[in-house]
Amino acid sequence: MCGIIGIYTNQPVAIQLYDSLIHLQHRGQDAAGIITYDHRFHSIHNKGLVRDVFLQSDLNKLSGNIGIGHVRYPTAGSDTHEEIQPLRLNTPYGITLAHNGNLVNPQELAKELHEHSRHLNTTNDSEIILNLFASGLDMARKNGTAMFEQICSAVNYIQQIARGSYSVVSAIMKKGIVAFRDPWGIRPLVYSKKQNDDGSFNYIFASEPTMFYSLGYKEIYNVKPGEVIYVDEEGQMHQKVLSQQEFSPCIFEYVYFARPDSVLDDISVYRARLRMGQNLAMQWKKTYPDCLPDIVIPAPSTSNTAALSFAAELGIRYSEGLYKNQFIGRTFIMPDMLSRKKSVKYKLSPQKTEIQDKNVLILDDSIVRGTTGKEIVNIIKDCGAKQIYLVTTCPPVKFPCYYGIDIPTKAELIASNKNIEEIREYLHVDKLLYQTIDDLIEAVTRRGEHHIKMPCMACLTGKYLDNVDKETLKQLEQQRIKQREKNA
Repeated sequence: MCGIIGIYTNQPVAIQLYDSLIHLQHRGQDAAGIITYDHRFHSIHNKGLVRDVFLQSDLNKLSGNIGIGHVRYPTAGSDTHEEIQPLRLNTPYGITLAHNGNLVNPQELAKELHEHSRHLNTTNDSEIILNLFASGLDMARKNGTAMFEQICSAVNYIQQIARGSYSVVSAIMKKGIVAFRDPWGIRPLVYSKKQNDDGSFNYIFASEPTMFYSLGYKEIYNVKPGEVIYVDEEGQMHQKVLSQQEFSPCIFEYVYFARPDSVLDDISVYRARLRMGQNLAMQWKKTYPDCLPDIVIPAPSTSNTAALSFAAELGIRYSEGLYKNQFIGRTFIMPDMLSRKKSVKYKLSPQKTEIQDKNVLILDDSIVRGTTGKEIVNIIKDCGAKQIYLVTTCPPVKFPCYYGIDIPTKAELIASNKNIEEIREYLHVDKLLYQTIDDLIEAVTRRGEHHIKMPCMACLTGKYLDNVDKETLKQLEQQRIKQREKNA
């Protein structure tokens, strides 16, 4: 999972890209990069948070009115400096590209590129997409077609042979900016435009619309599944849906990853999480009709919204009994188990007066490895809670995600190896309740003109899109294990 941004504007773009990456920081904390162009590409990228990677003096060097940016949360490839995006190639034209998602057939595609005499410098599947895009452009360019037709041909080439998830922004030297999305629409990609005083338009493309308001963009549009959008150097927008499967956006975006103020595919993340809490509370009343907690405490802060509606539905008090230090990063996207365990205690401070001598219900968005949940339970127990109940808005996570979220190998997933009663005992809670799959789908899809028939829930059901076969899944798991050992 990563955050991507692309901006076409009538003024220097570097500060807007920087501000946008700050708004997308929750999508990746490992590294950040920006590339702009005028008569040539200008780039800055490094490991670390956005505020640490870019200095004011650096931003002054990123000249040009068109550019793209990226915050990285590595789910494929290594953690070397060469893998920090945006990536770029010099031919044809000069292309830079940033990608959010994961491919499930990278080895097959790498072989295809090798046969076209293209060298891959990293194990990053984003570099594969960049080279496929460049190859497609090169082939179309030789046919003498117009620029948008060349871009459509290149994206269609990717769609025909690349399997997996990809939302992409790209800038082509002296041609403009491009955005496209895989035919399933797994990873989010939104855009907006605003009119300048002279009648021209500025355009923005991003993983989430979290920066739109601050940059003066009012409307939110979605790049459709399988769609490509091109804004040329004259500011004219061209768009076309090339290939489309059944729309299946990742449900984990709504459960955890997206910011609550985002609207993705015409669904308010905030409202979806309120409905998750409401549905979960109704399930609690059916399952434990004679048990009413004294207090509801969210595992901060992605669970706060659902905990609000859960408490309201039960008619009990909501309390931020755990205070989160906002300067500590998201534990889910930390690189290893030790970092996650340390970070939980660093970032959470309990308010003992809210916990002591009470029956405390903790609401968490999901239980993946069980590491964070167990540490939170220990903190609550240390503060003198009488009984501890744990509920989660996400059903049991039993399968790895190979579409861009670091849901790990099956061996690391607690729900793959333990039943619910065993998980309850492992977490040392008195009651444990998971959201059902049907209630989660209902919560996400209840409102909005979203055209979603069934979200991607491979991590919950094991049903992978694009008919990914068992042998491919086994290879992907082995690659992930090998890469983690190498990065350790």
